Parts: sequence; C-alpha cells; structure tokens
Amino acid sequence: MKLVPKDPFVSAFPHMKDLSRFFNLELDDDHMLSPANWIPAVDIAEKDDHFLIEADVPGVDPKDIEVSMENGFLTVRGERESESKTEKEGYSRVERSHGSFYRRFSLPETADPENVSANSNKGVLQIKVGKAKIAKPKKITVDVK
Repeated sequence: MKLVPKDPFVSAFPHMKDLSRFFNLELDDDHMLSPANWIPAVDIAEKDDHFLIEADVPGVDPKDIEVSMENGFLTVRGERESESKTEKEGYSRVERSHGSFYRRFSLPETADPENVSANSNKGVLQIKVGKAKIAKPKKITVDVK
C-alpha cells in the first residue's frame, strides 16, 4: 500500500481555491499553497466593444507571461528574473531579482473567450477581451382585437 501525504487544510476547506485566489496564493499540483512573490498593479476598463486589462509587469519577458481564460475567469501569471551589474573603481555590485506573479479576474457573461488578445510594450501587458454579440431586448406591442 502506497502512502500519499495529504494536506489537511485542503480537505478541511473545500473552497481552498477560492480562498487562495482571494489572498493571492497559488495552488500547485500537490494542492499546497505558495504565495506569489509580487503583485503587478492592474487597471481594468470597460469599453463599448471590449474589456481592457493593463498590468504593470516591468522586467518581465513577454515569453514568461501566460494568459488564459476559462469559465469566465481570466488568469495572468508570469515570472521575472533580472540582474543588474555595476562596476566602478574599487568595487562591483550585482543585484538580482526574481519572482512570480499570479492574478485572476472574474469577467461578466458578456466576455467572449474566443476573442482575447494580449501584447506587451515597455513593461505594460495589455489584454483585450471582446464582448460577445448578444441580442438586445425588443419591445413587443400587444394588439387589441
């Protein structure tokens, strides 16, 4: 018989994923909680035909960013790694920063999961989520006979 370690908190709290999202924690494959190292600032705007999400992600290579949309949730995660070297007379300094981020947003039913695009420019990630075409309510008059 194989023994499998079990996290008592996951079974004790069936809504752990919801709580983890609220506290900006990420569940890994073993259902253990791991905090995000940093949280990028995000602006969200609703336009006539799309939603616009802009996140400040300085130092993050666009290839290290993952954007996905599933069941009305837009998830953005990524990782940054940077190194800064300074060498002057008599000393040298090397500073490194490394960290992951994780953000998840609930979008309204009008968000179209088939119409999502993302681009990165000068440290700003811009995500456009199109709005689905929905029928507008039509007023029907009742004729008197």
